[in-house]
Amino acid sequence: MAPDTDSPRNDRLPAPVRWSGRVSLTPRILAVNVFALALLAGGFFYLDSYRTRIVDDRLAQSARELKLLAIGLDTAPADRQDRLIAAYARQTGDRVRRYGANGALIADSFAMDAPRYELRSPEDEALRRHVARFLDKMVDRVVSADRPPDFEEPVVDRASAWPELVAARRSGRPEAMNRYAPDRTFMISAAVAMKDGTSLLATENARDITRTVRAERFRLGLVLGAAVLASVLLSLFLARTIVQPLQRLARAAVRVRLGRAREVTVPRLPERRDEIGMLARALSDMSHALRQRIDATDAFAADVSHELKNPIASLRSALDSLERVDRPDLRAQLMAIAQDDVRRLDRLVTDIAEASRVDAELSRTRFEPIDLGLLIEKMVIAREARGVPRGVRLAFARPRKDVAVVLGEEGRLVRVLDNLIDNAVSFSPDGGLVRIIATVADDQVLVSVEDEGPGVPESEREHIFRRFHSVRPEGESFGKHSGLGLAIARSIVEGHQGRISIGDREDAQRGASFVVRLPMAVARDPGIVSE
Repeated sequence: MAPDTDSPRNDRLPAPVRWSGRVSLTPRILAVNVFALALLAGGFFYLDSYRTRIVDDRLAQSARELKLLAIGLDTAPADRQDRLIAAYARQTGDRVRRYGANGALIADSFAMDAPRYELRSPEDEALRRHVARFLDKMVDRVVSADRPPDFEEPVVDRASAWPELVAARRSGRPEAMNRYAPDRTFMISAAVAMKDGTSLLATENARDITRTVRAERFRLGLVLGAAVLASVLLSLFLARTIVQPLQRLARAAVRVRLGRAREVTVPRLPERRDEIGMLARALSDMSHALRQRIDATDAFAADVSHELKNPIASLRSALDSLERVDRPDLRAQLMAIAQDDVRRLDRLVTDIAEASRVDAELSRTRFEPIDLGLLIEKMVIAREARGVPRGVRLAFARPRKDVAVVLGEEGRLVRVLDNLIDNAVSFSPDGGLVRIIATVADDQVLVSVEDEGPGVPESEREHIFRRFHSVRPEGESFGKHSGLGLAIARSIVEGHQGRISIGDREDAQRGASFVVRLPMAVARDPGIVSE
């Protein structure tokens, strides 16, 4: 069967993506899914901003609360001020220190009551906290978080040792500052200057901020880890369902290319109903069609060799005998035989060349809309003008214009119709009638050629389309036809995605009926216009 023909309806393929050909499918599938997970990992950046907002809110809250304490101390009697500082420290968990106008420490809540927090040394903590701090450092480095200064108690505890306290005395407004404790927890400090020249400093070890952020990070890590695991497993599953079938198809294609096996089984993957299944079945059909084409080529070559041997042998015998015969009448007879063999060889070579290139030419031909009714009408008029042998009559009922329109190559379709009409005329009796009918049914154009000859036995109806199979009318000398006409006609029709068959006439009269079925061109096909 001829390959699909390049017609105006052929799809145009998109240009390939250059980088995609350098990486195999499995890494690409993993990369795409991991990229989506990288967007989820961006939640760590959100956690950094979330932590920053918590710290800022705590700094502002500490400054406000310490301002309220300063207002309370300004209005409280001197003998109750220390008790007010101690009560504030117990309520907030802060360490509150009061410095005199000269900067000396005059009151400390840790000296008035039990300490509300204790700075922990990293060396004394469990391994899991070391791991937690290491993860904190790694995340801070990834998100490029600003690192606050380290918190250290001054050797000499004076107001000048605290930058926030110096700033508060200078500006007259509450000031707050964030530092890192030795175990990387937050130290929130606030300072405020009082009306009597003294100043207050409150420090807090805000471990709850670190616990909150770590808990959120842990939950996000669990979600991200589960998503990574699911993505990897799904990617591997997807790669398995895509890459492995493609590898099987590629190996089968390599075996077909090498051609070492008589039959190569390309997996059809019948359970797949997706694009890969379609590809597998298309490749399987393609390899089967290729094998059929190779077999047909081999058979054609053998048939050609067999058909050429007979006229060559006859021509050689005639030429050899010509040298030994002296009688003029016998020499003339041998010369006539040689000339007849030469003409037969010429016909064979011409038809063989036509048969061998018809498929290749159709595969490169661009089909155009053809009105078969108009085409057949012109052919019938031309034949009648030349004269039909033995008084055979031709009858054709032309359908309406632009009805029997097909996409095809006009010269090839003319060859098919010429062959069928010639065949019908040769088998018709003297003065017989050859009817040509063109109709449309079920989106197909049907062209039938009927004669009044002896017909074709049912057992021979498939054989007559084989190459070099020739059944001729009685009285016609041998060698007038190559036996390739109907085989070429079938190749041309199948190259136009049609079918050709032979049967009895529909009116049950004596004779044969050849029927050609071709796809009808539709209005959406490019180039379909009315004359």
